[in-house]
Amino acid sequence: MKITPKATNGALASDGAGLANKIGNKATNKPTGDVKADKAELAASARVDLSSRAQDVKKATNIANSAPDVDEAKVAKYQNLIDSGKYKVDSAKVADKMVDEMLLNEFGSEE
Repeated sequence: MKITPKATNGALASDGAGLANKIGNKATNKPTGDVKADKAELAASARVDLSSRAQDVKKATNIANSAPDVDEAKVAKYQNLIDSGKYKVDSAKVADKMVDEMLLNEFGSEE
């Protein structure tokens, strides 16, 4: 059993060409009857213009995405300090920051 959609103002047809014929060829406003050609013509005429701000955001995003996730030089520096025993951690400062972060997450920002 084959079910085909009910035609609405001639826009739908079982072969799919009805919509292309209704839309027509954009350049001549005449239907070509060739669905692929009509779609290609519409796709070629589709264009998006980005604002300069959007272009700047896109550039910044591309730069950020191309940067490495890990700063190898910084890791090596601190690894050498830790290995040599020269890197000292202030446990009181670490504890204070941990408590501050927990409070901010629990009760929201202090605005």
